[in-house]
Amino acid sequence: MVENRKNNDSNNKIEIANRIANQSKKVVKTYAHIEDNFLRLFRWFSSWIDKALFNAKYGKFISLILAILLYLTVNFNSENTLFASQIQSSRDKNGVSVTALYNEETFEVSGLPSTVNITITGDGSSVNASYNSEGVVIANLEGLTEGVHNVKLTTQGFSESTNIKIEPSNVLVTLRKKTTRQFDLSYDFINLSKMDSIYSVGVPEFEYTKVNVRASKETLDSISFVKALIDVSGQSTDFTNQASLVAYDKNGLPVNADIVPNTITVKVPVTSPNKTVPIVVQAIGDVIEGKAIDSIKMDQQTVTIYGSESVLSKIDQVVVTVDMSTILKDSTLLRPITLPTGVNSSSINQITMEVTLADAIVKTIEGVTINYKNNVNNYRFGADNNVVTVPVDVIGSEKNIANITKDDINVYFDMSNAVPGPQEFQLIVEQPANTFVKYSLKQTTYKGVVVGENVDQSQSQETGGNE
Repeated sequence: MVENRKNNDSNNKIEIANRIANQSKKVVKTYAHIEDNFLRLFRWFSSWIDKALFNAKYGKFISLILAILLYLTVNFNSENTLFASQIQSSRDKNGVSVTALYNEETFEVSGLPSTVNITITGDGSSVNASYNSEGVVIANLEGLTEGVHNVKLTTQGFSESTNIKIEPSNVLVTLRKKTTRQFDLSYDFINLSKMDSIYSVGVPEFEYTKVNVRASKETLDSISFVKALIDVSGQSTDFTNQASLVAYDKNGLPVNADIVPNTITVKVPVTSPNKTVPIVVQAIGDVIEGKAIDSIKMDQQTVTIYGSESVLSKIDQVVVTVDMSTILKDSTLLRPITLPTGVNSSSINQITMEVTLADAIVKTIEGVTINYKNNVNNYRFGADNNVVTVPVDVIGSEKNIANITKDDINVYFDMSNAVPGPQEFQLIVEQPANTFVKYSLKQTTYKGVVVGENVDQSQSQETGGNE
């Protein structure tokens, strides 16, 4: 059994060896066939090359092709640039800054635009790079003397592979020599709206009151004043600050000039002047027919106002108006407080008032003396020394008119335009302030004789009163 198994293994090994040998022979024949075909192709190609190169008919054509290939190989990079440059683009860029190169200590320049427009041309990537760059336009004035010059503008900071066209490309500029002149210093407060309105700024104190300004004679002649601009933002107490100095012309427009130095130290006092004054109601418009104001009561009687001392000294009250033509019955109103001119703020900005109406009553008061005003020429009337009086109707609620007498009423005529001789004057009755009654005249004119002789003012009261 064992011997038969060994014989079978030997036969299998011999069979595998024969298969490998046969396969190797096939591979050798295949490679030999491929090699033979390659050699045939090579001999054919070599023969064709020989015919082409050494044939007069094809030699010139082959030489041209080889020359072109050699040129393209040597100039590959430059050819790429040439082909790429044929794809051109352009972009306009406006408002490019113009920088002047000159001696700023000696000369003043005029006529030079602050910006110009440019057109950028080149390949797309270079154009975009130049457009987004911080490039500027240069006006080189170095070496130029005083006078007018035609200057060609150049560029700086743009891609070298782009072409820049400047509009305008040339400008006429004027160079003037600078001189120095001294000016008095004034001031303005700025950002007052950013300061709490209860505060007021006083007169600032400067470390010096005159400044030197350097510019051309023409520019110096146009300067009317130099101001220190004092920023008061958020200030509530005395402060010290550095104020910028600016020169202005007669129209209040800034003038471009060198101010030496261009800032100044300033001390500013800050105060909070205030004054408490009464609130007074002023009724305007006519009350509905048959009615009169009986009373107006307010929830606030006084208000504290803030402003400069000079303004506050002239204010004795704050008036709140109410239009009676819109009120048909007893009403509660919310009314704003209108601040007098120059007042910055107040402790309250509105009040609540209760308006009460009552039946209107007419009371006639007899014997109200007629006075006169504005007797600028010191005229007198005829020999009649009798005092002249007129009746006056008083209209209001019963409560408000009860205690009014003739001494409370002022009736007069105006003599500012009087001339000697018989004349008729228009009578005027002065309406009462801060009350809710109204006066009306039954007699509206007064006739008399004006004597043209000048007399003492103390003797000129012929009609009962002089104001």
